[in-house]
Amino acid sequence: MKYIIYHNPRCRKSREALKYLQDKKYDFEIRDYIKNLLSVEETLDLIDSLKIKPIELVRKNEAIWKENFKNKDLDDNQIINALSKYPKLIERPIVTKGKSSIIAKPIDKLLNFM
Repeated sequence: MKYIIYHNPRCRKSREALKYLQDKKYDFEIRDYIKNLLSVEETLDLIDSLKIKPIELVRKNEAIWKENFKNKDLDDNQIINALSKYPKLIERPIVTKGKSSIIAKPIDKLLNFM
């Protein structure tokens, strides 16, 4: 089964995870979720595979979050919609294999996942 890395090329941690996969010659595909947005359904599937709550996938230090969502009482659906609309809010990098995923930060989490 092929791995998928949900990759943001502008993120150093994401580039580190990608380099690790390339160096180890794992069979994987790259999903640039910044250019190719995740649908609400894909975002929900990813959250399910990570076994986390939607808020745990949010990068709370992003300006978009602080300006638009911080201190608001959002339900899970509103958070998922925000993640789908504003992909920069998604924690990264995420690596998936089958129905299991991890947020590979720090890189040691990726080493244990593989």
